[in-house]
Amino acid sequence: MAIGKYTSPIVNKLLARFDVPETDYHSEPLTQGLINDTFLISQGTIPRYILQRINHKVFPNVRGLMGNIQRAFEHLRSDRYTQIALVPTKEGAAFLEDSVHGFWRVMSYIPNSIAYNTTNDLAIAREAGRVIAEFHMLLANSNPADYVDTIPHFHDLAHRKTQFLDALAAANKKRIHAAKEAIAFAHKTLEKLSPISFEKLPLRVCHNDTKLNNLLFSQKTHKALCLIDLDTLMKGYFLYDFGDAVRIISNPGGEDAPDLAKITFERPLFEAFIDGLALNGAFLHQNELETLRIGAFLMPFIHGLRALSDYLNNDQYYKVTYELQNLDRCQRLFHFTEKALQEEAYMRKMIVEKLIPID
Repeated sequence: MAIGKYTSPIVNKLLARFDVPETDYHSEPLTQGLINDTFLISQGTIPRYILQRINHKVFPNVRGLMGNIQRAFEHLRSDRYTQIALVPTKEGAAFLEDSVHGFWRVMSYIPNSIAYNTTNDLAIAREAGRVIAEFHMLLANSNPADYVDTIPHFHDLAHRKTQFLDALAAANKKRIHAAKEAIAFAHKTLEKLSPISFEKLPLRVCHNDTKLNNLLFSQKTHKALCLIDLDTLMKGYFLYDFGDAVRIISNPGGEDAPDLAKITFERPLFEAFIDGLALNGAFLHQNELETLRIGAFLMPFIHGLRALSDYLNNDQYYKVTYELQNLDRCQRLFHFTEKALQEEAYMRKMIVEKLIPID
């Protein structure tokens, strides 16, 4: 089995250019991601490495991206946080630039690890909060200014609004008609959220894509180990990582649920996640706590707006397997946005009760 043109012989040749022991390896494509091409590399039946092609159309500054990851790895060292290692090329580089096959990297595989797309388990939700807090506390001494923006304006609502309006102006009538309800919701919610400003919040080094399946857990202890997929590691506000986590953890039905009624905001899972954040002690400022709840509806809305814009642009960004897939993604994300907006007062109450500011 292969991903596109990347057959096993090609994958093996690329792997051989990295500083790995010379032996027979088996490659297995991991098809869950929407952006990069990823392969699990095993020796016999034992997983050893992750080989990944970096999508340089989405991430044109590959050198800056890999520099971000290397810089973060210098700080992500803790007995409560499992470290991932980059495997250099045989020339000692952090990544491989191949004139035919593009940009590749190899990372160590963490044995006995697992990722979850969704969860009903309060302990998993709590551990997710704990490891995200640990991640931010470890990176607190890393200067955000040292990190390049791998996707400029990634969570900038004004930028995403402009993209949406441009896509809408250029879209064909068929797609506009199909998306009319989503378009109406987008206009209404933009009017509500656009005045929000985060200028007084401290910049942090953020993951910027903390959905649950970007966290690894131990299959043996069920403890959270670390965060993965660090391509979007760059400057941001903690509410970005908070909101991305909440939109998945609080919704056990999952964002791919075909029935919108299964997309819910589950308070016990939300509270467990907040309890996990609190396990590491105070690490957020008072003004961060006061705006934290906003992330829970801002982030699903931004992701939904991006999917809607991509649908109106005839699916240029996300991988799709059927014509309406981006519109379906949008509608599910917008549905959770509505759910989170309805829980705003409740979220504020839980945050105040459970999280203590550092100032």
